Amino acid sequence: MPFTRISLLAGKSAGYLAALSDSLDRALVDCFEVPEDDRFVAIHQHQPGELIFDRSYRGGPRSDDYIFFHITTGKSRSADTKARFYRSLVDNLAASPGVRPEDVMVAIANSTVEDWSFSAGISAGAPSQGERGR
Repeated sequence: MPFTRISLLAGKSAGYLAALSDSLDRALVDCFEVPEDDRFVAIHQHQPGELIFDRSYRGGPRSDDYIFFHITTGKSRSADTKARFYRSLVDNLAASPGVRPEDVMVAIANSTVEDWSFSAGISAGAPSQGERGR
């Protein structure tokens, strides 16, 4: 049940943005134990001066094609799982839409099931309808 916010500079095509989402989804499904039908992404395109990043901090050199993926997830993953995911994500993005690995930054924030409500104001941590009467 990850939710990902993708931040990048404005000006990319709808096809480019779809390829970002598809590459992310493939890495999440293949390496991060996420089901096929669990895709939640918000893409934020920023005007020049609204996305500030160091071009060389702990990597780079970053170009104007820099992309930040902030992933909020409902369960922790092991360090090995995260490492496989990071590698898969940059490999997928390099293949489509052609993003340089140096331009990809990822942060993962963990939460608990009680921190989520998927619909109707019901806590994801609440018992299901069938369990409530027990």
